Amino acid sequence: MELFPVPDVPEVREGDDLAALVSERVDLRPDDVVCVASTVVSKAEGRFADLDDFPAGPRARELAARLAELTGDEKDPRFAQAVLEESVDLVMSEPFLLTETRFGHVGVNAGIDRSNVPDHDLLLLPKRPSESAERIRAGVDADRVVVTDTCGRPFRHGQRGVAIGWAGLKASRDWRGEADRDGRELGVTVESVVDELAAAANLVQGEGDGGTPVVVVRGFEWGDHGESDAHFRDIDGDFVRQALREWRYDP
Repeated sequence: MELFPVPDVPEVREGDDLAALVSERVDLRPDDVVCVASTVVSKAEGRFADLDDFPAGPRARELAARLAELTGDEKDPRFAQAVLEESVDLVMSEPFLLTETRFGHVGVNAGIDRSNVPDHDLLLLPKRPSESAERIRAGVDADRVVVTDTCGRPFRHGQRGVAIGWAGLKASRDWRGEADRDGRELGVTVESVVDELAAAANLVQGEGDGGTPVVVVRGFEWGDHGESDAHFRDIDGDFVRQALREWRYDP
Protein backbone atom coordinates (compact mmCIF):
# COMPACT_ATOMS: atom_id res chain seq x y z
CA MET A 1 0.00 0.00 0.00
CA GLU A 2 1.28 3.50 -0.76
CA LEU A 3 0.10 7.03 -0.06
CA PHE A 4 0.89 10.18 -2.00
CA PRO A 5 -0.39 13.77 -1.94
CA VAL A 6 -2.30 15.35 -4.78
CA PRO A 7 0.10 18.15 -5.82
CA ASP A 8 -0.53 21.85 -6.28
CA VAL A 9 -4.09 22.04 -4.98
CA PRO A 10 -4.90 25.79 -4.99
CA GLU A 11 -6.66 27.76 -2.28
CA VAL A 12 -10.19 26.43 -2.37
CA ARG A 13 -13.04 28.91 -2.74
CA GLU A 14 -16.76 28.58 -2.26
CA GLY A 15 -18.32 26.77 -5.20
CA ASP A 16 -15.11 25.08 -6.35
CA ASP A 17 -15.48 21.58 -7.77
CA LEU A 18 -13.21 19.48 -5.56
CA ALA A 19 -13.58 16.40 -7.74
CA ALA A 20 -12.37 18.37 -10.76
CA LEU A 21 -9.46 19.89 -8.80
CA VAL A 22 -8.32 16.38 -7.86
CA SER A 23 -8.92 14.78 -11.26
CA GLU A 24 -6.93 17.50 -13.04
CA ARG A 25 -3.86 16.77 -10.93
CA VAL A 26 -3.64 13.00 -10.58
CA ASP A 27 -4.56 9.90 -12.56
CA LEU A 28 -6.76 7.89 -10.25
CA ARG A 29 -7.52 4.20 -10.29
CA PRO A 30 -10.91 2.72 -9.40
CA ASP A 31 -9.58 1.02 -6.26
CA ASP A 32 -7.86 4.16 -4.91
CA VAL A 33 -9.11 5.82 -1.73
CA VAL A 34 -9.17 9.63 -1.96
CA CYS A 35 -8.79 11.26 1.45
CA VAL A 36 -9.90 14.89 1.50
CA ALA A 37 -9.41 17.25 4.45
CA SER A 38 -12.67 18.61 5.82
CA THR A 39 -11.20 22.12 5.66
CA VAL A 40 -11.33 22.26 1.87
CA VAL A 41 -14.70 20.50 1.78
CA SER A 42 -16.09 23.19 4.08
CA LYS A 43 -14.54 25.97 2.00
CA ALA A 44 -16.00 24.59 -1.22
CA GLU A 45 -19.40 24.33 0.46
CA GLY A 46 -19.28 27.88 1.80
CA ARG A 47 -19.20 26.95 5.48
CA PHE A 48 -17.57 30.27 6.40
CA ALA A 49 -19.00 32.32 9.24
CA ASP A 50 -18.26 35.41 11.29
CA LEU A 51 -18.64 35.82 15.01
CA ASP A 52 -21.29 38.47 14.46
CA ASP A 53 -23.43 35.76 12.84
CA PHE A 54 -23.88 34.27 16.32
CA PRO A 55 -25.36 36.78 18.80
CA ALA A 56 -24.69 35.27 22.20
CA GLY A 57 -27.61 34.01 24.24
CA PRO A 58 -27.65 33.55 28.02
CA ARG A 59 -26.22 30.01 27.94
CA ALA A 60 -23.33 31.04 25.67
CA ARG A 61 -22.50 34.01 27.89
CA GLU A 62 -22.55 31.74 30.93
CA LEU A 63 -20.24 29.21 29.28
CA ALA A 64 -17.79 31.88 28.09
CA ALA A 65 -17.65 33.50 31.52
CA ARG A 66 -16.99 30.18 33.24
CA LEU A 67 -14.24 29.22 30.77
CA ALA A 68 -12.63 32.65 31.18
CA GLU A 69 -12.69 32.16 34.94
CA LEU A 70 -11.03 28.75 34.65
CA THR A 71 -8.38 29.62 32.06
CA GLY A 72 -7.67 33.26 32.84
CA ASP A 73 -8.19 34.13 29.16
CA GLU A 74 -11.08 36.15 27.83
CA LYS A 75 -13.58 34.02 25.89
CA ASP A 76 -15.88 35.42 23.23
CA PRO A 77 -19.46 34.36 24.02
CA ARG A 78 -20.27 34.56 20.30
CA PHE A 79 -17.87 31.66 19.72
CA ALA A 80 -19.62 29.68 22.44
CA GLN A 81 -22.91 30.42 20.69
CA ALA A 82 -21.52 29.13 17.39
CA VAL A 83 -20.45 25.91 19.11
CA LEU A 84 -23.90 25.47 20.62
CA GLU A 85 -25.65 26.05 17.30
CA GLU A 86 -23.42 23.51 15.54
CA SER A 87 -24.08 20.86 18.20
CA VAL A 88 -26.85 18.57 19.33
CA ASP A 89 -25.30 17.69 22.70
CA LEU A 90 -22.93 19.46 25.06
CA VAL A 91 -20.95 16.54 26.46
CA MET A 92 -18.61 18.67 28.61
CA SER A 93 -18.78 22.37 29.37
CA GLU A 94 -15.46 22.77 31.21
CA PRO A 95 -12.49 23.11 31.04
CA PHE A 96 -13.41 23.15 27.31
CA LEU A 97 -16.51 22.60 25.20
CA LEU A 98 -16.82 19.00 24.05
CA THR A 99 -19.85 18.51 21.84
CA GLU A 100 -21.62 16.15 19.47
CA THR A 101 -22.11 17.57 15.99
CA ARG A 102 -25.29 17.16 14.03
CA PHE A 103 -23.81 14.23 12.09
CA GLY A 104 -22.58 12.36 15.19
CA HIS A 105 -18.92 13.31 15.59
CA VAL A 106 -17.83 14.21 19.13
CA GLY A 107 -15.05 16.79 19.33
CA VAL A 108 -13.87 20.01 20.92
CA ASN A 109 -15.78 23.16 19.93
CA ALA A 110 -17.91 21.25 17.39
CA GLY A 111 -14.83 21.09 15.16
CA ILE A 112 -15.02 24.81 14.38
CA ASP A 113 -11.74 26.07 12.93
CA ARG A 114 -10.32 29.55 13.44
CA SER A 115 -7.18 29.19 11.31
CA ASN A 116 -6.67 29.34 7.54
CA VAL A 117 -9.98 31.16 7.04
CA PRO A 118 -9.34 34.13 4.74
CA ASP A 119 -11.78 37.03 5.16
CA HIS A 120 -13.86 35.28 7.87
CA ASP A 121 -13.63 34.47 11.56
CA LEU A 122 -14.73 30.83 11.52
CA LEU A 123 -14.88 27.73 9.36
CA LEU A 124 -17.58 25.22 10.30
CA LEU A 125 -17.43 21.51 9.56
CA PRO A 126 -19.39 20.25 6.54
CA LYS A 127 -23.06 19.79 7.39
CA ARG A 128 -23.24 16.21 6.12
CA PRO A 129 -19.72 14.95 5.42
CA SER A 130 -20.74 11.55 4.03
CA GLU A 131 -22.92 13.29 1.46
CA SER A 132 -19.94 15.51 0.65
CA ALA A 133 -17.81 12.40 0.16
CA GLU A 134 -20.43 10.92 -2.16
CA ARG A 135 -20.48 14.07 -4.30
CA ILE A 136 -16.69 13.99 -4.66
CA ARG A 137 -16.79 10.27 -5.43
CA ALA A 138 -19.29 10.88 -8.23
CA GLY A 139 -16.81 13.18 -9.97
CA VAL A 140 -13.55 11.22 -9.72
CA ASP A 141 -12.35 7.92 -11.16
CA ALA A 142 -11.77 6.42 -7.71
CA ASP A 143 -14.52 4.39 -6.07
CA ARG A 144 -13.79 5.37 -2.47
CA VAL A 145 -13.60 8.75 -0.71
CA VAL A 146 -12.97 9.64 2.94
CA VAL A 147 -13.44 13.13 4.43
CA THR A 148 -10.89 13.61 7.21
CA ASP A 149 -10.44 15.87 10.20
CA THR A 150 -8.08 15.96 13.16
CA CYS A 151 -9.01 15.75 16.81
CA GLY A 152 -7.62 14.70 20.16
CA ARG A 153 -8.16 11.31 21.76
CA PRO A 154 -9.10 10.32 25.30
CA PHE A 155 -6.12 8.96 27.22
CA ARG A 156 -3.63 10.06 24.52
CA HIS A 157 -1.60 13.22 23.96
CA GLY A 158 -1.86 15.03 20.64
CA GLN A 159 -4.18 14.91 17.67
CA ARG A 160 -4.60 12.40 14.85
CA GLY A 161 -6.57 12.08 11.66
CA VAL A 162 -10.11 10.72 11.84
CA ALA A 163 -12.85 10.11 9.32
CA ILE A 164 -15.98 12.21 9.60
CA GLY A 165 -17.49 11.19 6.25
CA TRP A 166 -17.00 8.37 3.74
CA ALA A 167 -18.44 6.95 0.53
CA GLY A 168 -17.84 3.80 -1.48
CA LEU A 169 -16.72 1.69 1.47
CA LYS A 170 -18.02 0.66 4.86
CA ALA A 171 -16.67 2.28 7.99
CA SER A 172 -15.33 -0.87 9.62
CA ARG A 173 -14.01 -4.36 9.00
CA ASP A 174 -15.84 -6.82 11.21
CA TRP A 175 -13.57 -9.62 12.39
CA ARG A 176 -16.10 -11.18 14.74
CA GLY A 177 -16.54 -14.85 14.07
CA GLU A 178 -13.06 -15.23 12.56
CA ALA A 179 -10.31 -17.10 14.37
CA ASP A 180 -7.08 -15.90 15.91
CA ARG A 181 -3.77 -17.76 15.47
CA ASP A 182 -4.71 -20.22 18.18
CA GLY A 183 -8.09 -20.95 16.65
CA ARG A 184 -10.07 -18.95 19.20
CA GLU A 185 -13.08 -17.15 17.79
CA LEU A 186 -12.89 -13.34 17.82
CA GLY A 187 -15.86 -11.89 19.62
CA VAL A 188 -15.43 -8.11 19.77
CA THR A 189 -12.92 -6.98 17.11
CA VAL A 190 -14.37 -4.38 14.76
CA GLU A 191 -11.62 -2.41 12.99
CA SER A 192 -12.35 1.23 12.18
CA VAL A 193 -10.93 1.23 8.66
CA VAL A 194 -12.00 4.76 7.72
CA ASP A 195 -10.27 6.17 10.80
CA GLU A 196 -7.12 4.22 10.01
CA LEU A 197 -7.11 5.49 6.43
CA ALA A 198 -7.66 9.04 7.68
CA ALA A 199 -4.81 8.73 10.20
CA ALA A 200 -2.45 7.37 7.54
CA ALA A 201 -3.43 10.18 5.17
CA ASN A 202 -2.82 12.75 7.88
CA LEU A 203 0.84 11.71 8.04
CA VAL A 204 1.14 12.77 4.40
CA GLN A 205 -1.18 15.78 4.55
CA GLY A 206 0.81 17.47 7.27
CA GLU A 207 -0.32 20.48 9.26
CA GLY A 208 -0.10 24.26 9.15
CA ASP A 209 0.86 26.26 6.10
CA GLY A 210 2.83 23.37 4.59
CA GLY A 211 -0.10 20.98 4.56
CA THR A 212 -1.73 19.46 1.51
CA PRO A 213 -5.47 18.77 1.65
CA VAL A 214 -5.84 15.67 -0.55
CA VAL A 215 -4.03 12.33 -0.28
CA VAL A 216 -4.51 9.20 -2.36
CA VAL A 217 -4.23 5.78 -0.74
CA ARG A 218 -3.32 3.20 -3.37
CA GLY A 219 -3.28 -0.56 -2.92
CA PHE A 220 -5.56 -0.83 0.11
CA GLU A 221 -7.46 -4.11 0.03
CA TRP A 222 -10.45 -4.86 2.22
CA GLY A 223 -9.90 -8.59 2.27
CA ASP A 224 -12.40 -11.33 2.99
CA HIS A 225 -13.95 -9.82 6.07
CA GLY A 226 -17.35 -8.71 7.23
CA GLU A 227 -18.48 -5.09 7.00
CA SER A 228 -20.03 -2.61 9.36
CA ASP A 229 -21.14 0.97 8.79
CA ALA A 230 -21.19 1.74 12.51
CA HIS A 231 -18.70 4.51 13.29
CA PHE A 232 -19.90 7.05 15.83
CA ARG A 233 -20.61 5.20 19.07
CA ASP A 234 -24.22 5.17 20.16
CA ILE A 235 -24.83 6.86 23.52
CA ASP A 236 -26.36 3.68 24.97
CA GLY A 237 -23.03 1.88 24.57
CA ASP A 238 -20.72 4.82 25.25
CA PHE A 239 -19.97 4.39 28.93
CA VAL A 240 -17.32 7.13 29.03
CA ARG A 241 -19.79 9.62 27.66
CA GLN A 242 -22.42 8.49 30.12
CA ALA A 243 -19.94 9.01 32.96
CA LEU A 244 -19.11 12.49 31.69
CA ARG A 245 -22.74 13.48 32.10
CA GLU A 246 -22.26 13.09 35.87
CA TRP A 247 -18.70 14.46 36.02
CA ARG A 248 -17.83 17.93 37.32
CA TYR A 249 -14.55 19.72 36.71
CA ASP A 250 -12.66 20.49 39.93
CA PRO A 251 -9.49 22.48 39.15
